[in-house]
Amino acid sequence: MRKFNFKITARDKNTNARTGVITTGHGTILTPGFVPVGTAATVKTLTSEEIKMCNVDVFFVNTYHMLFRPGLQLIKAADGLHKFMNWQGNLMTDSAGFQIFSLENRRQKLSNQEMEKLVRVTERGVFFKSAWDGSSQFLGPKESIAAQQILGADIMISLDHCTNYPITLKSAKEAMMRTNRWALACLEQHQKSKNQALYGVVQGSIFEELRKEAAEEISKLPFEGFAIGSVANGKEPRELVFKVLGWTLPKLLMTKKPIHFLGIGEIEDIILSVEKGIDTLDCVTPTRLGRMGWIFGKMSGRENKFRYSIEAKIYEADQRPLEEGCECYTCQHYSRAYVHHLFKIEEMLGYRLATIHNLWFFEKLMEEIREAIRNNHFSELKREWRVGHTPR
Repeated sequence: MRKFNFKITARDKNTNARTGVITTGHGTILTPGFVPVGTAATVKTLTSEEIKMCNVDVFFVNTYHMLFRPGLQLIKAADGLHKFMNWQGNLMTDSAGFQIFSLENRRQKLSNQEMEKLVRVTERGVFFKSAWDGSSQFLGPKESIAAQQILGADIMISLDHCTNYPITLKSAKEAMMRTNRWALACLEQHQKSKNQALYGVVQGSIFEELRKEAAEEISKLPFEGFAIGSVANGKEPRELVFKVLGWTLPKLLMTKKPIHFLGIGEIEDIILSVEKGIDTLDCVTPTRLGRMGWIFGKMSGRENKFRYSIEAKIYEADQRPLEEGCECYTCQHYSRAYVHHLFKIEEMLGYRLATIHNLWFFEKLMEEIREAIRNNHFSELKREWRVGHTPR
């Protein structure tokens, strides 16, 4: 019997926001929860102990990167990712699908015709060129789950046919139907899992009829949870991102299973997603931007997306912490002036200190959200954070 359970513990009276607890073989995940991305089995610049210090329950590792660096054989010899990276908490892994369809395109800015030469989708799976050495590779639904089983993630994601934007209705439908068929193969391989959960992916791009159809089909299958994909790739109009949730969540919420939103990380978008019923979200936003010198703070203002650049000259002699009142390690020990100095001389310690603060900030936000839901103050929290009305 798999060690996975999801229990809803509170519901907001005025929205679909809810709190819950996901239980796995490596502990609990409080929801709504933010999931940092540890692309290559590391949240860059931080040790596993520092990640835990930021109150992180779970983080995301990218299967695509693990396939090539360091390779599945090495991970298997180490008895899985947890031991390999000395992480005792929960781990999620993706299917590798997003990287296959997007990594080479992002690096080389290829046209659709050029991409088709590098990525060929068949009913069996995807033939593609490695972004690292150009070697020919293949990944199908069973292969994706088998890889994640070796990695030992507590929560795995089924292989989906990711789509770019813009896209035609015909192409989006083909990708959605293929994703649904692959879901069955993923579940078949999942029968060999030990203490691992598998989330099914809802596709359909920005088309209402496709999203509803996908939610209907995927929600019928015996997944432990669900993920909503191909809607936060940076090109979709923002209002459509939340329309997709409006089309898919009514069916998914009926299952009383956890629902993950792939690739969402702006503060306002997190709050709006939770309002609609999302349980967990993942994004590189706090860590990647931290390494670029962007510091998150509630008082930074919505016009700056709750962040400011520590490299700005006004912080050169500022002896205050990164955010006044913050209890993270960085704010308890270092000033804005010092972190500003570290970034100016490109010292690695600056990247670490900024990342620690940003992760703490995001996890603190999720704690505030959970508390607001439990006390039926979610609408007040939304106003306090100056978040606008949910796009319709």
